[in-house]
Amino acid sequence: MARRFCNFCGKTEDEVGHLLAGHRGVAICDECARLAVEIAGEQDLSRSAGDLLLVGLGSIITNDPRLDGPIVDGAIALRGGRVIWIGPERELPSRYRELATVDCGGRAALPGFVDAHTHLVFAGDRAGEFERRMGGESYADIMAGGGGIGATVRATRAAEAPDLLEASLARADRMLSLGTTTVEIKSGYGLETVTERMMLEVAAEIGNRLPIDVVPTFLGAHAVPEEYRLDRDAYLWLIEEEMLPAVAPLAVYCDVFCDAGVFSVDEARRVLAAGRRHGLRPRLHANQLGDTGGLELAAEIGAVSADHLEHVTASQASFLADAGVVAVLLPGASLSMRTAQAPARVLLDGGVPIALATDCNPGTSNIESMQFIVALGVLEMGLTVEESIWAATRGGALALEEPDKGWLRVGSVADLVVLDTSHPADLAYRPDRSFTWKVIKDGRVVVG
Repeated sequence: MARRFCNFCGKTEDEVGHLLAGHRGVAICDECARLAVEIAGEQDLSRSAGDLLLVGLGSIITNDPRLDGPIVDGAIALRGGRVIWIGPERELPSRYRELATVDCGGRAALPGFVDAHTHLVFAGDRAGEFERRMGGESYADIMAGGGGIGATVRATRAAEAPDLLEASLARADRMLSLGTTTVEIKSGYGLETVTERMMLEVAAEIGNRLPIDVVPTFLGAHAVPEEYRLDRDAYLWLIEEEMLPAVAPLAVYCDVFCDAGVFSVDEARRVLAAGRRHGLRPRLHANQLGDTGGLELAAEIGAVSADHLEHVTASQASFLADAGVVAVLLPGASLSMRTAQAPARVLLDGGVPIALATDCNPGTSNIESMQFIVALGVLEMGLTVEESIWAATRGGALALEEPDKGWLRVGSVADLVVLDTSHPADLAYRPDRSFTWKVIKDGRVVVG
């Protein structure tokens, strides 16, 4: 077999380790690609939005697999909302000194958090339910009495769009202030066409009004609403024939709560197949309440992610790894429900990429802080600090198919958090506080 080589420097693939394939068989190595980005950026040295130089960074967590650990005493140059240079400050080319500069005073930086699973558009409050659960009443009993998801459905259906937007904007703004720069938002508290569409419209408006990227997911199959309890098939027909045509233009993904007492494997397969016909990629709530087949379905259909996964064995982890499914783990839900955490180490050892997310919702994980989720990943799931940060940044980006996010390297999106500490481990060591110093979105300082 002929050896491939970089068409710009002439080095072989063996010499450079990796080649990027281009048009008509042209290939380029990482170093030449980096230089090309720099040269392209130098064509216009005038300052514009998204142009910034960060110096005085005590450490930079990059998530770049080519590097052996964080960059110490580093700097990052941003132009046009992208990273154009990153490395030790002593090696910073003088031409980047012309950029607007922020001296970070020895603080640590890491990629912006990517929260890959939230239900943050909702109305109402379920604090009373929380008290009842903490008093020993089961979630099943609360649901049987009209609580749970059904309570939030009633409140959200009754809400006016402006009120729903105001409350949801406030949640998203708090998330941004804590370092989240990309957030997935699900529908699922309407369970009828008008409210499901309204929820997705509110999600889109959040992305229009705040410097945060919103990834919308249709979750009409979150539960069977009360009015269809005696005719589940009619509700599935409603999802397929009425909801999906109405909401598909507003969503990227289709999700189903596939678990005991919610939607069966066959029902979930049916909804996700319908979603695919409308151009929506599949993801799944799976194996939260038991080993009920959702994980295997996610592997079978090549879902982008399988979320929750509190009930997983080592052999099941291999199914996900072989299918390329990202495991989105939600430690806040297990904390709130007083149940066992998902076996993160089993999944990692099985070769499954994991993401950590807030699962922000009013009933079982009323959490907005990805910093706190990083702490739970370490303290409750047994991850290292580095693993937990990776899962909350790069893992989330993979779960949302955002290849240029969740890491800091030349060409990546310039989304990052500068922490008000020199030690990233403080995220887990001091979970009682926010360590946000500055949040940078697309190269612009949007917090701090």
